[in-house]
Amino acid sequence: MWWFQEGLCVLPVALVIWTAATFIFAYITAVILRHVDPLLPYISDTGTVAPERCVFGLMLNVSAFLGVATMYVRYKQLRALGDVNDTRLNCLNLMGFVLGCGSSFGMCVVANFQKTTLFAMHLVGAMLTFGVGALYILVQTLLSHRMQPHIHSKTMFWTRLSVCVWTFGSIISSIL
Repeated sequence: MWWFQEGLCVLPVALVIWTAATFIFAYITAVILRHVDPLLPYISDTGTVAPERCVFGLMLNVSAFLGVATMYVRYKQLRALGDVNDTRLNCLNLMGFVLGCGSSFGMCVVANFQKTTLFAMHLVGAMLTFGVGALYILVQTLLSHRMQPHIHSKTMFWTRLSVCVWTFGSIISSIL
């Protein structure tokens, strides 16, 4: 049996591939039509002028849907694997799902409110996507810590902790 035939593990892979394709297609279209500088364009600049705006918005909305689907599967997975009586674990799991949905909603806001049209709303969407997304990563790290060594390995915890530290470091360095 191939790896992608095992349950719903294809969802996170589809999320990563589709989201990368979103940025790549919008970038290629914007460069070919000479709407952005080909060297280092701001991501949102590649989605401000038609037709790449339409492609960017549509594809990023699909990414947001895939994100919610992936987070729902993760939520249900942890409910099934965790102890039903562990209220702290269940609250953390629910908090993670809510934060993940908030981050995906931010992606929809970024996709549908271009930076040239409603800049303030675009920034709200970006803060939801990246800020709330970072909190989602933090909650998943805490869940991995609480569930080791029975369900998650120490390696999974350390990997998530590394990603968490890198994420918050990136956010802090971009603010300063």
